[in-house]
Amino acid sequence: MNNHIAVDIGASSGRLVRGILQEGVLTLEELHRFSNRFIEQEDSCLWDIDYLFEQIIIGLQKAKGQGITACTLGIDTWAVDYVLVDAEGTRIQEVYAYRDRRTDKAMDEVAKHISPLTIYEKTGIQQLSFNTLYQLYVHSEEEIAQADQILLVPDYLYYRLTGRKINEVTNASSTQLLNLESRDFDDDLLDFLNIKRDQFATLTEPGVIIGPLDEALIQEYDLPDCQLICVATHDTASAVLGAPLQRDSAYISSGTWSLLGVERTQPLNSMMAMKANYTNEWGAYGTYRFLKNVMGLWLIQEVRRLMDDRCSFAELAELAHGEEGFRSLISCNDPRFLNPSNMIEEIRNACAESGQPVTETPGQLARCIFDSLALSYRTYLEELEELIESRIEVLQIVGGGANNSLLCQLTADVIGREVKAGPTESTALGNIVVQMISTGSITDINEARDIIAESFEIKSYTPRPTAHLEDILNRWKELQLSKIQHQI
Repeated sequence: MNNHIAVDIGASSGRLVRGILQEGVLTLEELHRFSNRFIEQEDSCLWDIDYLFEQIIIGLQKAKGQGITACTLGIDTWAVDYVLVDAEGTRIQEVYAYRDRRTDKAMDEVAKHISPLTIYEKTGIQQLSFNTLYQLYVHSEEEIAQADQILLVPDYLYYRLTGRKINEVTNASSTQLLNLESRDFDDDLLDFLNIKRDQFATLTEPGVIIGPLDEALIQEYDLPDCQLICVATHDTASAVLGAPLQRDSAYISSGTWSLLGVERTQPLNSMMAMKANYTNEWGAYGTYRFLKNVMGLWLIQEVRRLMDDRCSFAELAELAHGEEGFRSLISCNDPRFLNPSNMIEEIRNACAESGQPVTETPGQLARCIFDSLALSYRTYLEELEELIESRIEVLQIVGGGANNSLLCQLTADVIGREVKAGPTESTALGNIVVQMISTGSITDINEARDIIAESFEIKSYTPRPTAHLEDILNRWKELQLSKIQHQI
């Protein structure tokens, strides 16, 4: 079979993409694209999960309309968010989005009962207020008691399409409930949440064949004959699989979030790693993604949304290019930027509070964001090198951020080493190559990455001299220090 379709859904958009491998060259064709965003309802942030299912059906109808009568299919989405399903398979509740404020105080409350160090030693997952552990802690006990199964978002979409319930491991690890030693859900953490192990399905590895598309759906909607394959359902896990990494390279999966890290065969859950807030998310084929979450293009996405999308992302980058560099900086990972009521005003307030020029124009806002992201990457790259005790020679940027030549060049300039950008479609590629490995079209992930490197353009950015770089770095360090002191 040479029709492999990736369902790739992010926090701002989703699409169905077809992958075809011919004579060693992998090509992608977008079949269907749709918007996605959480909705705010009665002070809650919620996903429209039924809409997402409907969009998958529409995409498959379009595939059938283009003559695709049989295919494999894999699903990836963001992490941590979940669906409660009762014994009849009915969804119990609306699906909370991770930016919902219900977990704002959850980490402090949980820490009164279980120390963060204990949780990190067990799971290797960084402390983030929106991790599933904290979402479940604040969730209605009555609804959790009613749940026969707790499925993460892509698991639930697989269930709607096939009737089979799974918990895929790369996404399940993001719950902060998997034990690194037992490689299963941690008994102590489940007991603390008053959740039974059988409320989670069997842990399933990428590459496992889930089964055929529900025949009733095929008949009702005139869909292709699909064989669903479990891929790395955490979109970052798929993005890393789709990155043609070198031995001495780190990666940034650059989208709504910027995930900066390295691929390892062993977790690193030391005290130093915990203090630096690095995470050990499980990857495909026996790997771990040792990485740092950085507030990424969400910052510019929100600025653009508040401008009623008057400028494209490319136009904002062009405006930023014409502005003075490093004029105003923000601490990208400050919780104030997680889900502010108005991102533009939040950035302006942050600049004013730190005694910097206030960003007035769209170009100044965009330049502030890109400069700050580049400096964040430098900080966390140096931190990463210290933790793994190894020098990183190349930084590979994949995902949508690889299209932003200004950000890529700024990053190369600031970190002082080569940046390779591309492929931008790494998440869909990672999804598709797992399907191809599962069906025997590709031998393994090493061959897959070689094919990706030959099939897609990878642009190289070499460092250029930056005027007054030491002064800029000193300002940046002072800004980070003042943020820490304010939190204390």
